[in-house]
Amino acid sequence: MAGLTAAALAVVAFLAYQASANVPANLEKPAASSPKARPSEAAKGPRKDPLAVPVGSGKGVRVVYSLGERRVWLVGAGQLTQTFTVMPSTISPRPGTYEVRSRSGRIQGSDGVDIEHVVRFTTVDDVSIGFSAAVDGTLESPDPERKTGGVRMKRADGDAMWTFATIGSKVVVVP
Repeated sequence: MAGLTAAALAVVAFLAYQASANVPANLEKPAASSPKARPSEAAKGPRKDPLAVPVGSGKGVRVVYSLGERRVWLVGAGQLTQTFTVMPSTISPRPGTYEVRSRSGRIQGSDGVDIEHVVRFTTVDDVSIGFSAAVDGTLESPDPERKTGGVRMKRADGDAMWTFATIGSKVVVVP
């Protein structure tokens, strides 16, 4: 079953790459279109391969989280293991290198949602920042009035993160 899942993910990733490579130039949007993006980033335009691990995200085994692209890459020994989109929290970490500090199998998130596979890597303004998946499978935008640090992902992606990012694993946050 794991082999079929891996094969299916590979096919989906290839098709997504193919589709992104064939987007007409007049429909492309800069990857750094978030309000926090620096003008120099937006001027660069979209990356040639949006599924490729960002340049400058380090070397070796690591989790890479791009704030601007709202995407995570799980990078194994010399190769990309998996990539997926995420829903950022209301409080974001600064770009830099972190380590997984703690994990919880299943808890209630700061927004009151039951979450699983929580992988925490830093704290900002007394709010824990980490990756998690809502048990009910939702992937909603956080309430902008609440201080939350959960970077949400789909449950299957949360499973992959849980398996990949153990205590002490490197997490690299890029703009």
